[in-house]
Amino acid sequence: MSEIPAKATESEDPSGGARARAASALAADAARDFADGSGEAGTPGDAMWQSSPPGSIYDYIKVASFSIGPDGLVDQWSLRAEQILGIPADRAVGMDPIEAFVDPDLRERGQRKMAEILDGREWTGVVPFRVPDPVPGGGRGEQGLAEVYVMPTRSLDGEKAAVCIVVDVRTLRTIETDLAASQSIFGQSPFGFLLIDTELRVRRANERFASVFGGSPDDHRGKGVHDYLPRSEADRVSATLRRVLETGDSITDMHITGYVPGSDERRHWSINLYRVHSGSGRPIGIAWLGIDNTARRAAAREAAAARRNLALLNEAGTRIGNSLDLETTARELLDVVVPGFCDLATVDLYQGLLAGDETPPGLADGSAELRRVAFSSAVSDAPFAGAGAPVAVGAVHHFPFNSPCADALRTARPQAIPGEEGGLVQSTLAVPMVAHDTVVGLAQFSRTKGSEPFGDRDRDLAVELAARAAVCIDNARLYRREHERALILQRSLLPPGDPVASGLDIACRYLPGNASTGRPSEVGGDWFDVIELPGHRTALVVGDVMGRGLRAAVAMGELRTAVRTLALLDLEPAEVLSALDEIARGLGTPGGVQQATRAARRPREADLSEVYLATCVYAVYDSVTRRCTFANAGHLPPVLVEPGEPALMLDVPPGMPLGVGGEPFEEVEVELPEGALLALYTDGLVESRDHPLDEGLNAFVGALTDPVSPLEDVCDHVLNTLDSHHGEDDIALLMARVQGLPADSVGDWTLPREPRSVGRAREYARGQLLSWDLEPLVDTTELLVSELVTNALRYGEGEIRLRLLLDRTLVCEVWDSGLVQPRRRRARDTDEGGRGLQLVGLLSAAWGSRRTPRGKTVWFELPLPDGETGLTDPAEALLSLF
Repeated sequence: MSEIPAKATESEDPSGGARARAASALAADAARDFADGSGEAGTPGDAMWQSSPPGSIYDYIKVASFSIGPDGLVDQWSLRAEQILGIPADRAVGMDPIEAFVDPDLRERGQRKMAEILDGREWTGVVPFRVPDPVPGGGRGEQGLAEVYVMPTRSLDGEKAAVCIVVDVRTLRTIETDLAASQSIFGQSPFGFLLIDTELRVRRANERFASVFGGSPDDHRGKGVHDYLPRSEADRVSATLRRVLETGDSITDMHITGYVPGSDERRHWSINLYRVHSGSGRPIGIAWLGIDNTARRAAAREAAAARRNLALLNEAGTRIGNSLDLETTARELLDVVVPGFCDLATVDLYQGLLAGDETPPGLADGSAELRRVAFSSAVSDAPFAGAGAPVAVGAVHHFPFNSPCADALRTARPQAIPGEEGGLVQSTLAVPMVAHDTVVGLAQFSRTKGSEPFGDRDRDLAVELAARAAVCIDNARLYRREHERALILQRSLLPPGDPVASGLDIACRYLPGNASTGRPSEVGGDWFDVIELPGHRTALVVGDVMGRGLRAAVAMGELRTAVRTLALLDLEPAEVLSALDEIARGLGTPGGVQQATRAARRPREADLSEVYLATCVYAVYDSVTRRCTFANAGHLPPVLVEPGEPALMLDVPPGMPLGVGGEPFEEVEVELPEGALLALYTDGLVESRDHPLDEGLNAFVGALTDPVSPLEDVCDHVLNTLDSHHGEDDIALLMARVQGLPADSVGDWTLPREPRSVGRAREYARGQLLSWDLEPLVDTTELLVSELVTNALRYGEGEIRLRLLLDRTLVCEVWDSGLVQPRRRRARDTDEGGRGLQLVGLLSAAWGSRRTPRGKTVWFELPLPDGETGLTDPAEALLSLF
């Protein structure tokens, strides 16, 4: 400063009133504390005279005092002056204060003021000063600004002296800033702020705290935490406050709960606690800063619920619908929701839906029969008491018309069902399972008492979960329906019952894909067939259409029908496969075989989706000669087990699969010994993902070690030994044991080409039938034999051969070298001939002709007399021709 202001009657306050405000505020607080009886002394007198270190304004304001003697030198130096100015008393006493503390530029004016003071005048003002350097000559000391109050005094000798009181102005400005900050925290803070004393009572509260708990800030003075929080919570907070007061460790983000006046809503706060000290470092209380985070915790709960729901939906998308089985899909839904969403859950599906009814399931009133297909509980394995009458899994039941469950089914809207009094269930959501605007069943989700009740978000989640499961269940229902239809179609195309063949003991097995695992799957194109041929011969067929599904089953049916038709034409095995190859190529062409042949003549890109490929092995067994002729179209080789010999795979040229075309098929003829075992099969028996084809073939050959056992046991043994339960493909197994026609059941004669051979043929036939005790067939047989032998003489060539075969029926064959096949025609009334073959057709059970390597064979078949089947009278048959 450039000058030293001074007044005799009025003091200047260079701090802009900060000193007065600070003093008044702190004094007012101290007065209130003592008025409340919370001061350190019990009486006003005690408040003025203390034996302990002062805990007042002097802890914060730097105040020092010293006295000046009549000579203008310092004669007394207080301890506060020693602390503030840093000059010990032994050095300060005797110093000239003007020379020691005032800048040289102001010393002259300072000496004049000192003279006025010693003349008896009071003075107050702000004086710039410097602290003398502790080491003389060491340079200028610390600069400062002090407010000085000088009061004239007299010594014991009556001489004039003075007492000086010095206040550090910088400290006053710091106090002013601190007071402003304190007022901002208490008055403007958006958070609740408390000052709690050492007795854990509220000393001061801000407006925000008062606005939450009511009243004015002064109304909360003296209250404790038990006045605001429930007892258990208040005890916990009180213990924490004591620990903070004792240790000085601050507490950050401590969560407490309670209620505010006039509201039943539970509130949540996050509080921060730290110990507060006086200017001398003595603990005087605890600062409490509280933040209401009720909305934040609610938002956090909502976010957590949303994340949980999203996780449940993701899990549902992953786990529900992995199987095309209705019951499994229902159980997958319960595995997702229990216990993550609810404590108890059930799924009921309409009984008509499970039974495969085509009509929309359920009645309009929602009380149709349902079956409980799944149940899950996180608490017990049985339904809770109070949750309605228990319904066992698999039981058929219905809901009463007026029940909430029936209403949910009727309206296709979820219904909330409160728990019954005394039960463990708090509430239940009955959610209809809707797929493609059709209700397929009902899902019930229950929570036990003590759990969080269902909300709107839970209801929406339950509807979404039930809808996803319903779509999967409806898909499984549709797939099951289509699978059953394809399976019915496939089974209808297979031989019904146990096939019967002359000279063969037959056993067969057919396992659709996944039938052993219980999982629905697409049907395949595997098939087998046993076809009886004329002359007590049998055709054995096993085939496999590549691909799966209804398309493969239909193609299999067409090929099987074609095989039976071609077999009845009595073609050679290689010719049958060649014709089948043409048919298979025509299956994928709209115009059939002819269109496929025309299309093959012009180049075009092949549409693989319309290509039908199949493998097939076709064998014809003659029970008289025990010879079997094989032809193979890309199929696995047959396996033969001769008595006393190990099983072996027959070397039959595989050829190309059916549908490829362009390659001829070869035949192999094998003589089968009596009692030999022949096995035909598809690749599903010997090949899977875990077992390669070579390993499966070796295992199959090794399993055929006991050919003398009953064929049914052999089939079971093979299926149990091999990996036939993989369910990846259909399995067809056809096994035949050779039982040739005995020699005494065959009559075979060669007749010369002369008219007398007709009579001789009748004699041979009569004698053979009488030896077989078939006298009722003698007349008919003689008549038909004479007709066939006569035709052979008139229209055939070369030697004539007559053969009678006795097995389950009587077969008569007439052989010659002619290639012209007999043709039956209807004779006119005026014709003398042309009625022989008509007579054969009337009197026999069946007749026909076939080509042979050396000509042709004409045959007829008669049933054996068993007392039930009546024989046609030859005389009546003859008369019926006219």
